[in-house]
Amino acid sequence: MITVHHLNDSRSQRILWLLEELGLPYEIMRYQRDAQTRLAPPELKAVHPLGKSPVITDNGRTIIESGAIVDYIIRHYGRGRLQPAPGTPAYDDYVQWLHYAEGSAMLPLMLNLYAIRLGEAAAPLTPRIESEIANHLGYVDSALKGRQFLVGDSLTGADIQMSFVGEVAGAFGKRAAYSNLDKWVARLHERPAYKKALERGGPYGLAV
Repeated sequence: MITVHHLNDSRSQRILWLLEELGLPYEIMRYQRDAQTRLAPPELKAVHPLGKSPVITDNGRTIIESGAIVDYIIRHYGRGRLQPAPGTPAYDDYVQWLHYAEGSAMLPLMLNLYAIRLGEAAAPLTPRIESEIANHLGYVDSALKGRQFLVGDSLTGADIQMSFVGEVAGAFGKRAAYSNLDKWVARLHERPAYKKALERGGPYGLAV
């Protein structure tokens, strides 16, 4: 059985959601952020040396990185669900979104978080960070114009992987300006599997 090493208010919430969408059995090992630093506890390093979440264990294997976990679960257990057929143009688009989420889209949002914590010391960087956030959120918003989902006509792992980008943008109060992105996140949050994952995962401050 898949074990999700689940950190509160983290990317691992979308892995729980993926498992609920597929109707797969899984167990949760819970970890809490430090109340002051908001960092993961050292116990996660016993699972993987980086001590980060998400991480899953399955059949003696340990898998890290959200995109790799989404891909692993869908390839091994999806039975053709939640991804386009390999070899098609839609599949190429799907893989691109899987990599884009953490490879590009999350970077300016994470820099924004650090800038907030630094306060005035980060002022010289703020205009560039804001510009990059607008660039990426605008790109995603344009990609969703006239569409319900990022790839094809139904939910895929690309939507699940990209959901964290939309949620973090919402937590920073930056999503409402992008109506297609905002409506897409709202649709995702209404899915029964998403709600079930919240019930199992516990409080999740990014579900905004």
